[in-house]
Amino acid sequence: MSDHPESLDLVLEPADNERLRNVCGQLDEHLRQVERRLGIEINNRGNSFRLLGEAAAITAGREVLQGLYRASAQEALTPASVHLFLQESGIDALLEDAPEVPESVIKTRRGLVRPRGPNQAQYVHKVLTHDINFGVGPAGTGKTYLAVACAVDALERDQIRRILLVRPAVEAGERLGFLPGDLAQKIDPYLRPLYDALYEMLGFERVHKLIERNVIEVAPLAYMRGRTLNEAFIILDEAQNTTTEQMKMFLTRLGFGSTAVITGDITQIDLPRGQKSGLREATEILREVDGISFTFFNARDVVRHSLVQKVVQAYERFDHESGGDKRAGR
Repeated sequence: MSDHPESLDLVLEPADNERLRNVCGQLDEHLRQVERRLGIEINNRGNSFRLLGEAAAITAGREVLQGLYRASAQEALTPASVHLFLQESGIDALLEDAPEVPESVIKTRRGLVRPRGPNQAQYVHKVLTHDINFGVGPAGTGKTYLAVACAVDALERDQIRRILLVRPAVEAGERLGFLPGDLAQKIDPYLRPLYDALYEMLGFERVHKLIERNVIEVAPLAYMRGRTLNEAFIILDEAQNTTTEQMKMFLTRLGFGSTAVITGDITQIDLPRGQKSGLREATEILREVDGISFTFFNARDVVRHSLVQKVVQAYERFDHESGGDKRAGR
């Protein structure tokens, strides 16, 4: 499997603006739905589309978009009908052809962390062998947890001197100033998933001792400007909420002996409308750069409590039975 995302260009013919709006959905919600299901990125201008991701996934994406475009001539597409089309299109068979990857087991003080499934195994292998790594996909696919595990393993084996946890504070907006405490305390709630993983792997007391000694550092993304980070493991979480300038600034902080992992979900962008996501742009700008790896996760990679699968299925049934109208505007 290539370290770089592959691309596939597709033109939907005949060009018809009404059908294109039907396929894309309100605010491109149908395209985001296909992205989540297949673990790919879809960019389009008019009837020209570019798909980025693993070869099997973008091939499946082409089949899905062509099928939806054919259907758009006869029916008004909804999130429910797109979901049914994805279920019935036979894309699972295309996605099954996953190559074997070397199993990388991560050792922490609290035990072993084993990747689940070929995508997670490929992700861990890339993080261990590349200096800059992108993990793109929906919540629950293990992107952040496995990045933290790799960071802890590197720290325990003295391969690095410190771990940096970085996240943009876009969600808080101007409300950030009204939260109590200093800036680190204001940003802490937004880094809770990273803390939870650290507590699980190192224990509560050890984590706080390492924070006191600045071995583990929590930094808002804006505070990274002007720094050069040597012998560090840096995790940028929620990277879909970075701007192009912020992403470039972050990537150019990397020093000698350091590893960076950038995680995010391009279907959950909270930036102001019209502002480009730095993560979305980076997947295309950097896809041919040697030394940078990309892993695209999809809905099939979600690893959480067994009830989560039933919850998701229940909501999907509700969407189907209601025609997608009740929750389409969420």
